[in-house]
Amino acid sequence: MAYDVARVRGLIPSLGDGWIHLDPQAGMQHPDLVATAVSTAFRSAGSSHTGSHVSARRSAAILESAREAVADLVGGDPAGVVLGPERSTLLAWLAEALSSRLGLGTGVVLSRLDEEANVAPWLRVANRYGAQVRWAEVEIDTCELPSWQFAELIGPTTRLVALTAASPIVGSAPDVRVAADRAHEMGGLLVVDAIAAAPYAHVDIHELGADVLAVNAPSWGGPQVGALVFRDPSLIDRIPAVSLNPKARGPERLEIGGHQYAMLAGLTASIDYLAGLDETASGSRRERLETSISSLQDYHDRIFEHLMASLRRLPQVTLIGTSNSRVPTLSFTVAGVPAEKVSEHFTANRIGTVVGGRGSRLLDSLGVNEEGGAVTVGLAPYTTRYEIDQLARAVSALG
Repeated sequence: MAYDVARVRGLIPSLGDGWIHLDPQAGMQHPDLVATAVSTAFRSAGSSHTGSHVSARRSAAILESAREAVADLVGGDPAGVVLGPERSTLLAWLAEALSSRLGLGTGVVLSRLDEEANVAPWLRVANRYGAQVRWAEVEIDTCELPSWQFAELIGPTTRLVALTAASPIVGSAPDVRVAADRAHEMGGLLVVDAIAAAPYAHVDIHELGADVLAVNAPSWGGPQVGALVFRDPSLIDRIPAVSLNPKARGPERLEIGGHQYAMLAGLTASIDYLAGLDETASGSRRERLETSISSLQDYHDRIFEHLMASLRRLPQVTLIGTSNSRVPTLSFTVAGVPAEKVSEHFTANRIGTVVGGRGSRLLDSLGVNEEGGAVTVGLAPYTTRYEIDQLARAVSALG
């Protein structure tokens, strides 16, 4: 059965606002299922998951369900799922927990393709303790991250490699497994930011070889909740804790403060929504996710090619990056028009886009920010071919 985008759009009330939402990098639109789960949990859950009170038991069940849902999303173990406010905060906590590994004589490998959330925490720790920082660079023309670099960059002193699974600015998806194998060969850890990949790809923490995988629920229509998933849950108990509870064990060792249980209920609902994108999907939630993501990929392949072709036909438009391995996200510039002005023009036409990479190391390294920046657009489960045509018409109007 073909992917039914009309059915998917019917699950999301906010799509009736008259806008075209091509800005999933700023957070996808929320399905009604998520809003209902959040409001229901607000009315029934307590402020703690400990104790014998019925509301505490409900909170404990919500917390357990959220860990299981995230594990299903990435093929992990619920015992290795750390939950928190959002992935940038969790990565900062992780960097503090792993800081004892990074000192004089050790090394950290970072990537120009990554967002600041998976760069800044490691830079702070490296600068504080004197670890050497080495950078994986992108190819200027394609925005690909060549995997041959990792053999040179990751050496015997490397203790940590931080790498994105896909760029939320240009869509490029590097070969994470090559970095993982090299890092493990040298005795290092690999931390992968999967925020841009999780809504679009079959994410499997074991296939990637990531030691820690970061995801963020807003990237697929969930509430403001993030997660770190440890491929080996026992690693959590072998690194210093950051929890305020000295008796914390397992994931709680990296969770500071209390949980927002209503948001966690929405997190679970958002992953159930992803699993139900294809109404023919059946089996376990992991199996339904695989079926639904496959259907979504087939649909996106068709309309993303239409998006690329529509923009390439416009002489004033320059697409940034031509990677063959990518998620359906791209950035572009319009000759003579700064990105802020282009975005304002889209806003006037009720088209939501993102001014790509404010402060982006990637766009800085490409020289794009010196020329006024870029506009980023991406596909969502609810994007239609008509909406892409409207974007192309709006760009044409800029001359």
